[in-house]
Formats: sequence, C-alpha cells, structure tokens
Amino acid sequence: MAKDSTKTTIDADGLRYRSKAPGSPFAATSSFGAATMSCFLCGKHRPRAMLKSKKLLGKSQPVCAPSCKELEEQLSNKS
Repeated sequence: MAKDSTKTTIDADGLRYRSKAPGSPFAATSSFGAATMSCFLCGKHRPRAMLKSKKLLGKSQPVCAPSCKELEEQLSNKS
C-alpha cells in the first residue's frame, strides 16, 4: 500500500498547519505575578507564587517551593 504524500504549504498569513489550534497553552495574563514559569529541577510549569529562587550552577533558578516532591503531593491531595 502506497503512502499518500503529504505536502504542506505556507498560507499567506504564514501558517503551515490547519489542524493545530493557534496560540499557546500558557495564556498570557495581564498581571506579571500570575504568569507561569517552569521549575529548573522538574520542568513542570507552575505559577510564580509556587516557585522560589535557588542558586544552582552559579545562577538563581526558579524551583518548586518547598520541593518538587512535596508540592506534587500537596497538589494531588487537593484534588
């Protein structure tokens, strides 16, 4: 069975994909404090209020507060 050749074309507005929903899953918020950042250790996106700065590799990096494991347990117990 031959595979259908799929050709993508770039539309006039610059979009290539038609089935993909536009935008980002991390919606822009109006306030800076409500924005999300990813934890340097676990990589999960969290609101800034759930992160703290910790000096890692010579730079301050955002990490989960108090720790990734404890925060995950707290969030799973809530739901």
